Amino acid sequence: MIRSYMTDNREIRTLLSPQPGSWIRLTKPTENEAQNISSDLDIDPQDLLAAADPEEKNRIELLDGYTLVIIDIPAEEIRHEREVYTTIPLGIIMTNDYILTVCSEETSILQRFADGKVKDFSTKKKLRLIYQIMMVTASKFQEGLRDIDRHRQMIEEDIGSKTAESDLIGLHELESTLVYFATSLRGNANVLNRLTRYERIEQYPEDRELLDDVIVENQQAVEMTEIYRGIIDSTRDLMSTILDKRLNNVMKILTSITIILAIPTLISGLYGMNLNSAGMPLSSSVHGFALICIGIAVICGVLAVVLRKLRML
Repeated sequence: MIRSYMTDNREIRTLLSPQPGSWIRLTKPTENEAQNISSDLDIDPQDLLAAADPEEKNRIELLDGYTLVIIDIPAEEIRHEREVYTTIPLGIIMTNDYILTVCSEETSILQRFADGKVKDFSTKKKLRLIYQIMMVTASKFQEGLRDIDRHRQMIEEDIGSKTAESDLIGLHELESTLVYFATSLRGNANVLNRLTRYERIEQYPEDRELLDDVIVENQQAVEMTEIYRGIIDSTRDLMSTILDKRLNNVMKILTSITIILAIPTLISGLYGMNLNSAGMPLSSSVHGFALICIGIAVICGVLAVVLRKLRML
């Protein structure tokens, strides 16, 4: 899908076709769409479709006639029947007259610009637009991190009798997401640092202040990621300890029951042996069976009390 936008007097409007000074937004571009745009703007189709590759790395390249910037943005996907966060590439191409964004799916980050919700947004100030996209991206990462922490807190509240293996799987998914976030944020930081080194890229005086703010927000997201990873590690260790303790308690109870049941089994086994009845205690008594059962019950009761004092029951 190809959409074009242009800002005039701080108002954004949709264009029927790209014009100099406009923003061209490509979402899930087909080969025909990519070929048309690349031929019109003299851009290599491979560079145009680079962001469609989920394994594409964050980078910036100064090419003949245009500049290619690829960053990572947060997105959502279904993994193990759970809705989780992931990261996808976003390609930004600056030419002399246009700025293009290429993404493999619809994203709320770019939609905010299309809806005119970003302050001081101008399609003509291309480098500032890149900084603004990265600022919104950093904010989106932080929003995702806070959502991840809320999910962790929900799992942590159930620690105890409700703790299940599914909670451990949920923590693993959250930790995997934080790994993706950390890698992407570091890659975005490298892109930001490299953007400041190129004199060929036009910068307005106020862009430097915006760049500093973006770097701070991105670094804050990196720090939040590391903090939440540490908290999730601690939570997972606690859950594993609780599950192990629960298993140990079950094993202790089963062991104690086995010990208690061993007494009647032993006595009944002795009396079940093919021996002379004269040599077996109470074998000739009318109440022998009842007395033996009472004796077994007393022994088992005493044993149960002893095991309870030893915290085996």
